[in-house]
Amino acid sequence: MSALKLDTGGVLVQCASCGKTNRLRYGTLDYATRCGSCRGALRPPAEPVEVSDAATFDALITTSSLPVVVDFWAPWCGPCRMMAPELDKVAKGAVSEWLIVKVNTDAVPELGERFQIRSIPTLAIFHGGREIHRAAGARSAGDIRSLVAMNLDRRPAA
Repeated sequence: MSALKLDTGGVLVQCASCGKTNRLRYGTLDYATRCGSCRGALRPPAEPVEVSDAATFDALITTSSLPVVVDFWAPWCGPCRMMAPELDKVAKGAVSEWLIVKVNTDAVPELGERFQIRSIPTLAIFHGGREIHRAAGARSAGDIRSLVAMNLDRRPAA
């Protein structure tokens, strides 16, 4: 899984130049950010990031400046494991457009229950603190991109 971590304040990333850990605040994920130590450019997440608890998820969803694509999954689920490399491809191509996170429904059952996840994998798209779409079943990278793009194009203007 990813070396990136989430906390209630943002995504924790290592600077490629100096190795220091920096926090990319959820509310400014769509802005260019520099390392607090060496001032080197920090890259936004280019891979799915695992959500460790409900408080972190709530902070992310309510404050993220980017739409968030959530993969509800479980380690024992074959279709979930098949879709994981497809999500990796999408995350690499969606840098600074969307943030892709993974919620292991076995490790964080509270979220699976709250969002009434009855089938995995389930992809949910959140924007502006609200769920705007969800779809169950394994998908290819192209299908995931199309699903997200189509649903973000239809969202009401702020």
